[in-house]
Amino acid sequence: MTQADRKTPIDMGVVDKIKAQSGLRKVGGGTIREIVRLVNRIEEATGEKFIRMEMGVPGLHPAQAGIEAEIEALRRGVASKYPMIEGVKELKEEISRFVKLFLNLDVDPQGCISTVGSMMGSMAAFLVANRNDHTKEGTLFIDPGFPVQKQQVRVLGHDYCSFDIYDYRGEKLRAKLLSYLKTGKVSSILYSNPNNPSWICFTEEELSIIGELANEYDVIVIEDLAYFGMDFRKDYSSPGKPPYQPTVANYTDNYLLLISSSKAFSYAGQRVGMMVISDALYSRQYPDLKRYYTSDGFGYSIIYGALYALSAGVTHSAQYGLAGILKEVNSGRYKYRDDVLEYGERAKIMKKIFTDSGFDIVYDKDIDEPIADGFYFTFSYRGFSGVDLIEELLYYGISAISLDITGSSRTEGVRACVSQIHKKDFDILQQRLEHFNKDHK
Repeated sequence: MTQADRKTPIDMGVVDKIKAQSGLRKVGGGTIREIVRLVNRIEEATGEKFIRMEMGVPGLHPAQAGIEAEIEALRRGVASKYPMIEGVKELKEEISRFVKLFLNLDVDPQGCISTVGSMMGSMAAFLVANRNDHTKEGTLFIDPGFPVQKQQVRVLGHDYCSFDIYDYRGEKLRAKLLSYLKTGKVSSILYSNPNNPSWICFTEEELSIIGELANEYDVIVIEDLAYFGMDFRKDYSSPGKPPYQPTVANYTDNYLLLISSSKAFSYAGQRVGMMVISDALYSRQYPDLKRYYTSDGFGYSIIYGALYALSAGVTHSAQYGLAGILKEVNSGRYKYRDDVLEYGERAKIMKKIFTDSGFDIVYDKDIDEPIADGFYFTFSYRGFSGVDLIEELLYYGISAISLDITGSSRTEGVRACVSQIHKKDFDILQQRLEHFNKDHK
């Protein structure tokens, strides 16, 4: 079938015009926000609603406890006062309780710091962790991963290296990590668990390997727990009871955790996250930090060096909102998992719709077991690269992002986020995918 013969759900002429106006050399290789902007313009021009899978935004109502706590804080007048850079006392104490109850870690509240979302947390972490030793050069990313974190290190002028973990699971991870760490140039390691975009989850064996090598080569592990407790194959949501959310912190003191409120608590709009620094790392002194900061203390440099330069504190009311959520979660009154299980249910249905329509799941295994159903999944279609598939799907009213921009070696793949797709959209998704499959068989 020629292009001229096709009648697609979205007018091809309009799509082509807006693609040309976008300034993107290759639309399918665009960043998440560039794809969002492009699809917004196509929807506005055509009046047709897309199946939006490009951006990982919550698709549920925010935690009510947070809203009520914020309103109460605003009524107390906090809007007129600057917050403390390290976070309000109430929130720091609740974060400390949270990591004890759900990770089984003892961390002093001083190392439990509020950030303007985990994005700010990673930026601050890079600013300090990658400057503590002048002989080292930057971050090792265990990919695939969140593309903007690489953008952050590029903006900072730091070097980085990366590899796709898919072919290095289990004990094979050790040799792969060693090939980078033996250079002596790696100052930090970053990964997400569960993983964005592939939704693989690290095993205890893999976390122990990372922790042991971090100790041996004196590297700081930045563990991104943006999707805390959302590997739904196990229930990590009972406070103070195993199983606990898996973490590298069980195997090293050289850790810094980034915990988001955006997905687990659907609190993305308030831009408030948590940084948790181990007691040992918080108090550790690195003489080379004096090149940039007034102190050689790691924790002090994070707060009064990096965070102070980025923002003079996190929005006051948002901190009280998060504290209110954590109080309910820590007490067991709010079972956040019960809400976000919805994402797993959507993913299961959507993956079947894709595979029934001729698509394949790219990251389909966690070593020897099927990958969990969760916030993301990955797919491909024979004969297309991920970049080209993104562009072609626009004519069918479907948007996502290419795995190519995530550091994945599976360049045929595409990442889909389930959060904005509701059950009422499943029929439309199925119709559009069947139409695509018919046109491309």
